[in-house]
Amino acid sequence: MTSDESSPRGLAGDLRDAIAPRTVLLVLGVLLLQLGFILSYVGAFHSPAPHRVAVAVVGPQQTVDRINAVDGTPIEASPSPDAAEARQRVLDRDVEAAYVIDTAGTTDTLLVATAAGPALATAVEQVFTQLDAAQNRTLTVTDLVPPQPGDARGLTAFYAVVGWLVGGYLAAAALGIAKGARPATLRRTAIRLAAMVPYAIVSGLGGALVVDQVLGALTGHFLSLWWIGAALTFAAATVTMAFQVLFGVIGVGITVLIFVILGNPSAGGAYQTELLPPFWRAIGDWLPNGAGTEAIRDEVYFGGNATGGPIVVLVVWGVAGLVVTLLASAFRIRRENAANSITLAG
Repeated sequence: MTSDESSPRGLAGDLRDAIAPRTVLLVLGVLLLQLGFILSYVGAFHSPAPHRVAVAVVGPQQTVDRINAVDGTPIEASPSPDAAEARQRVLDRDVEAAYVIDTAGTTDTLLVATAAGPALATAVEQVFTQLDAAQNRTLTVTDLVPPQPGDARGLTAFYAVVGWLVGGYLAAAALGIAKGARPATLRRTAIRLAAMVPYAIVSGLGGALVVDQVLGALTGHFLSLWWIGAALTFAAATVTMAFQVLFGVIGVGITVLIFVILGNPSAGGAYQTELLPPFWRAIGDWLPNGAGTEAIRDEVYFGGNATGGPIVVLVVWGVAGLVVTLLASAFRIRRENAANSITLAG
């Protein structure tokens, strides 16, 4: 035994052996994600308040102006000629509610659709109750589209979206852990991406079966749920693969940042977009979480009205993830081959 082997290395040496510098960096990354999680969720939900909620108003223009002049602009009122048109605007998802003034009496009517988000409907009701009380008037509320019995608080769409997204990025991460985050050849990259297609289809099918057939939470739109779920799963999988190819194992953390830390609070689940602070309100519609939640609600409760935008968002994320994965893999493989050629030539 040499003197080096027999002499004690000290605490610093033991620490280096027990915890590698790379591990320290990964743990610091986890800490940052943890703090980001707390910041994002508490920041989004700690003080919900309505902001520029679109409402159709049937009544004099001065009433529209008075509503729009309320401090903080909780309501963005626009005139409608009659109650029938205002009602249709709610069903078309052009506005969140309609306020119909009774010019012959003192009882006004607020038309809401709690299936689009009970918290938002309640917030709008509170605003108009206060406005009517200030004018010595009363308010009655009519719910045009209540949630289905199995979707009592209107959260099923959001939780289904979370499940599909988690399945997508965990499947892609598992492939990366098992076979390496960066495939050795472009062909393997293509195979890995292709494998996500049947996985996404089965994932969408399974989720739709649970939500519709097994639990009866959202019924009557099985095929729509299936394919929205498949699109969500595929988007999450391809985006995760893209980040893995670009950044290695750190890519999984970036995926968690996008889909969990930023995406879930801004998705309009417990609190709809109009109730969130500016940052989360700005990003919600552009992330798969918010787009998926909105697509399911619009498809199930509003006859597919306004689903075009959310579906486009899901398709763009899925296609972008696929294209970036292929391009980044091709660039990395070409660079590595060039480096190997230089090494061999030298």
